Amino acid sequence: MSRALKTVCAAVLLAAALTTAQAGRPCQARLPAATSVVQAMELAARTQARLDASGAQVVALARAGQDLSAHGLQWSHLGWAYRTPAGPWRVVHKLNHCGSAQAAVYRQGLGEFFLDDLHLYEAGIVVPTAEVQQRLLPLLQDNTRLAQLHVPAYNMVAYPWAQRYQQSNQWAIETLALAMEPGAASRDRAQAWLQFKGYQPSVLRVGALTRLGARMTAAHIAFDDHPNDKRFADRIETVSADSVFRWLGRSGLGGDVVTVR
Repeated sequence: MSRALKTVCAAVLLAAALTTAQAGRPCQARLPAATSVVQAMELAARTQARLDASGAQVVALARAGQDLSAHGLQWSHLGWAYRTPAGPWRVVHKLNHCGSAQAAVYRQGLGEFFLDDLHLYEAGIVVPTAEVQQRLLPLLQDNTRLAQLHVPAYNMVAYPWAQRYQQSNQWAIETLALAMEPGAASRDRAQAWLQFKGYQPSVLRVGALTRLGARMTAAHIAFDDHPNDKRFADRIETVSADSVFRWLGRSGLGGDVVTVR
């Protein structure tokens, strides 16, 4: 490990020691494993090199925090990464608090984005078109506009066309809608724009017993915003990072997925 990387890892370990909260997971007052920190920082460095080489100003960036292969999904979480005037990349994304039903929008560096006990130390990148980047960039730098469509009520499997809850990937594409369509200044209008542009959510097959167990043991999982006909048919539709990537390419709003390993 290089001396610079050792210094970064030490700083991250110190920061981790000062907090007991890890977004999207139960709160645990423990240090992350040194190997996990090193792997996260190395992935961040590889990702930054790929982003720098892309010539982009804004990209959709995903990580593989959980093993979702049983649902046919590769990526668990999506954010918007943008190049700052000074050069470093920053990521804006929504995270829930310690496995709770509350969430907030964060601005982090690449190292922080990947420091989440990942299932796979890989990153997914889609470069939006020049027009999309031009519209998104000023919004991503504006704290007020970033929060315009955010709601704290968090549900990991929120129904894409409802407003009772909002999950992380859902916030990301609703915010994209806000950037692209000035009239999409509310969640229902943002969702209407997404439907007009052909966005299609992922469909998870989740049985009744699994739904009941998840609802009873996890505060950040709920199914009561899903239409009864779909829910009782074990058809749970939600916004996955994979579905966002597919839609960006299909709609012409972005390019192909690039995987950084």
